[in-house]
Order: sequence, then C-alpha cells, then structure tokens
Amino acid sequence: MKVLMFGWEYPPHVFGGLATANYGITEGLHVQGDVETILCLPKPFGDEDHSFSHIVAMNCVPIAYRNVDYNRVKERIGNLMDPDLYFRLRNHIYADFNYMQVDDLGCMSFAGGYPANLNDEINNYSIIAGVVARTFDFDIIHAHDWLTYPAGIHAKQVSGKPLCIHVHATDFDRSRGHVNPTVYGIEKDGMDHADCIMCVSDLTRRTVIEEYHQDPHKVFTVHNAVYPLNPQAAALPRPNHLNKERIVTFLGRITMQKGPEYFVEAANMVLHRTRNIRFCMAGSGDMMDDMIFLAAERGIADRFHFPGFMHGNDVYKCLKDSDVYVMPSVSEPFGISPLEAMECGTPTIISKQSGCAEILHNCIKVDYWDTHALADAIYSICHNESLFGYLSEEGKREVAGITWEKVGAWIRELYLRTLGWK
Repeated sequence: MKVLMFGWEYPPHVFGGLATANYGITEGLHVQGDVETILCLPKPFGDEDHSFSHIVAMNCVPIAYRNVDYNRVKERIGNLMDPDLYFRLRNHIYADFNYMQVDDLGCMSFAGGYPANLNDEINNYSIIAGVVARTFDFDIIHAHDWLTYPAGIHAKQVSGKPLCIHVHATDFDRSRGHVNPTVYGIEKDGMDHADCIMCVSDLTRRTVIEEYHQDPHKVFTVHNAVYPLNPQAAALPRPNHLNKERIVTFLGRITMQKGPEYFVEAANMVLHRTRNIRFCMAGSGDMMDDMIFLAAERGIADRFHFPGFMHGNDVYKCLKDSDVYVMPSVSEPFGISPLEAMECGTPTIISKQSGCAEILHNCIKVDYWDTHALADAIYSICHNESLFGYLSEEGKREVAGITWEKVGAWIRELYLRTLGWK
C-alpha cells in the first residue's frame, strides 16, 4: 500500500507536537511491513530521518518550466532532492505558474513554521501538491492538520484516490471558541472532502461531528503515542530533591489554549503554604510577557523561572529535573508532553479537558479552571513521598505500552476500510 502524505512539521526541526506525531505515525506505518509512505514537507533541511518515509521537499518541486541541466540542479538542491526526481516532477507541471514568485529552478520557497503570510504558503503548498499528485503512484492520501487540507483536496481531485485527513486540533481548541472564520472554512472544506477523518481524541471527534457537522460514520479516534527515550535522554539522571527545593514545570506553548494563567495562580496558592518549591514555565508564546507580569503581580517572581523554548534532549533534562509536570490546558486535543513526562518518571497533573486524559490513568486529573484542586495536587506530590513514588513508577509502566506501532496498525486498518479492501 502506498500513501501520499502531506505534513507541515517534522523532526529534528520541531515546531510542536504536530512534528512529533507526524514522525511517530510514519514510523508506526513503516513497521507494519506493507505500507510505503511518500511524505511531502514544505521546507525540509536535509537532515531528516528517511528511514520510515520517502521525503519530498515541496520547495524543490518545480511548478514553472526552467531549462536547466542536471549538474545545476544537483548543485542547487542535491542535498534535498535527487535531481532525477526534479526532472520527473518537471514533466508533470500542469499550468503556467510563471506569474508566481518562483526561483531559477521554477520552485517556490517556504519560510517554514508559521509565518505572517501563512495563508499564502498554504495555497502555494496546495499548488505544488498538484504536481506531486500527478507524478507519483499511490493508493490513498493522508493530510495532517488544516494547513495541508487544501493540498489533500487537490491531490484527491487530480488522482481520484480517497482522502484521509488527520485532525490534530481544531480552531475551537486554539482559540478557546473565538474561531477564525478563514481557518474554520479551510478545516470544514477538508472534512467535507475527506473519505475518512482521524481525530486524536474522542474530545476532538465530538467537536468534528458537532461543530463541523460531519457524518459520525467517517470520523474515527486515533490516539497519539510516545517514542521510547533515546539513549542520551534515558541516560540523563533524575536528581534527588528529598529535603531540597522541589521543581514544578509547565512545558509547552505559552498561549491561551494551554491555560498558563491557571498554572501561575495555582503556584501562587502553593507558595502561600510553602516556599520550598520553584516553578518553571518552559516554552514561548504570545502570553509569555503576560505570565511574567502576573507572577510579579502575585509576588512570586523570585520562585518563578522562564527558560524559554526548549528542544531535543533539553526537554527531557527539564522533565527529569522536575518533581511535578503540569498541563492545565483549556482545550487540548491530545497532548503528547504528559506522556513524555511520565516516561521520564515525573509525576504528572493534566486537565480533564485534554485528549490524553482519555487513555492515561496513573496521573492526577483536574478541571483546568479549578486552581484550588491543582494547587492541592502539586502540594501533595511535593510533600508525599509515597504518592510521588507511585505516580513516578506506575506512570513509566503505563506509557511504555502506548506505542506508535499500535497507532500505525489502527491507521492501516482505517486505510483498508477507506479503500474498500477490507
């Protein structure tokens, strides 16, 4: 089975949980043994892992004909694309796109991530998808998140092959209900054209059915998973903070979806009971300055740290250095970071309004708005060694069974059903 997959993020140049999930899914599909994935990315860097998929650099796909020789192509993009593939793609240019901002190879550039002209990049990506879909042989299309839905629709229209879309989040999650009509329109259009809709949680599935008016029979829950710790991360020690200051950590985007203000308010309550705890808010986002000011207003700035964005093994070091991990998200379609924290042996508190709460049991769950309950949970873990030890050990044991291989097997099953092969 051949899958044409459209993604926006991918490790090691990770922008968020979407990259983690994309990689995990390609790995999970690969181990099934009979699934070949062609993964299209807007701006790969050349150091991505190609073990589980054939990566197509969309910024190296020509959409306007240029009379260039092999050596020039190799010199310009050889680290990202086989020149033979470039010429093969060039043979499938389907319209005159010379009016677009193309380079000397007839290709379009991407900023990567989420630039100010994001809508333009989404549109350009979908144009390029038309060349890709005309070039490759495949059985089914898989588009990740709303940014790639237009590309998935275009590929379906070109090929006649069924379209699966993967809903990692909706704008109802990102905006706390203040939905951007443009984003909503793109999301709904993708869902309307999809033959199969995969949602990362039952919570997200309900949103897709109720808010986007989709047929429940084509909407399925596909929970995320977690990678085993790499050797370097596994080797990182866990400091023993017994009779020392404890560390409580929030790690993620500092945006209203993630509920950072509830973390600060709970920290304030805890620090009125003890001063032997430090709080860490790791990450970046549009609410970071507000949270710095809020910590100062509450008089707890001396107990609060903002180390900024983290990636790679720095994430795992931060989690292992922590005695408690907190995810107080207002609306979290899934949330992979709690699984990573539990994998590191860090007791974890999550909001009941998160998708991962559907599958995790060896953690503490609170309503995101109940700062009193959150504060009590933080205090209890920090001062009850038995509770700390239980959540640490049982949490590790639980997430060890939540694997991308199982996710890949379920996605493969949905592919077969969508294709009518089963």
